Amino acid sequence: MARAGLVLLLVAALAGCDERVDKESPFAPGVAKRGETVDPMLVGHRLMYAGEYELAIKSFSRAALDQGMTGEVLTGIGSAYLALGRLGQAEDLLRKAIEQEERAPEAWNNLGVVLMEQGEIAEASQMFRRAYALDNGESDSIRDNLRLALAKIENPVYDEVEEQEFKVVRRGSSDYLIRKIP
Repeated sequence: MARAGLVLLLVAALAGCDERVDKESPFAPGVAKRGETVDPMLVGHRLMYAGEYELAIKSFSRAALDQGMTGEVLTGIGSAYLALGRLGQAEDLLRKAIEQEERAPEAWNNLGVVLMEQGEIAEASQMFRRAYALDNGESDSIRDNLRLALAKIENPVYDEVEEQEFKVVRRGSSDYLIRKIP
């Protein structure tokens, strides 16, 4: 009984399948050539939004196969590398993106973020200024990045290494206390 129900369920599931599929083949059916593909750039941006940066890189790379290494593709891949913390790769790609497409505020902003992460505050502030100008001041995030960079330039924080001596003091059988030696 159970076996007959399973067979009936399988037949019902396969009823809508394409009859041109070779039913004797052990392999999965191929790509539906009549199906419409989704723009890999759009998929890449959605994956970035979802936090799937490795998959976004693959999607942007597929877009590069169709469109070539455009400024938008380079910005997408560079931004994904930035999100993954691969600052060197991100910097290289974002600089190439800017060479190809000088009027893309996203590339300038993301390059500024990379430079900030690397401690290049002065150069980062220049990137943010350029991005802010290209964006006509419409992006809050670019404005905030510029403010942060300018604030760091005006008030650099220098932490002096302070030599301090400490002593470990035993209290009880397994309790230790760290004390500063006056």
